[in-house]
Amino acid sequence: MFRRLNAAAITILVSSIASIALAQPPSVAEAAKAVATPIDREAAMATMLSGATLEGNFTVTGPGRNLNDLSPEKYTLGEVKNVGDNLWVFPTRIEYGDKDFTLPITLPVKWAGDTPVVVVDNVGLPGLGTVSARVMFFADHYAGYWKHGEAGGHLFGVIHRAKPAEAATESPTE
Repeated sequence: MFRRLNAAAITILVSSIASIALAQPPSVAEAAKAVATPIDREAAMATMLSGATLEGNFTVTGPGRNLNDLSPEKYTLGEVKNVGDNLWVFPTRIEYGDKDFTLPITLPVKWAGDTPVVVVDNVGLPGLGTVSARVMFFADHYAGYWKHGEAGGHLFGVIHRAKPAEAATESPTE
């Protein structure tokens, strides 16, 4: 009986050690998600986007369109801030094709974990008409889908963050 108990105990012990050894520790991103509060993620989004330049490309999908045709786009942002009820103001200079205009855009932001996603459906924007889109911001990149009338397509690019304000180097004089 002692041998059977030992064999059973050894089997359980070996199984436990194997499961512990094979378990993957949480990634840094998973650990950050677990402790990040809504205030933390909103502050991170504001820091990433305020004063940033989003530079990338867009495509136009549909019949007769080539998905490999990329058109450059550029968005220069002012101070991006939460104005309540999941709405954010994006003061934006928009440059694409022969278009170049600036306007403050108020957009709803939803969250996929720690990732902000702009979600708009048939929103009228001056100079653009009625637009629907899903655009996510992650790791200094943006990507999504846009729709304007019958046209639609992908957009993607890099977020060039604003440089932090230089701290004053002068010492107070006595």
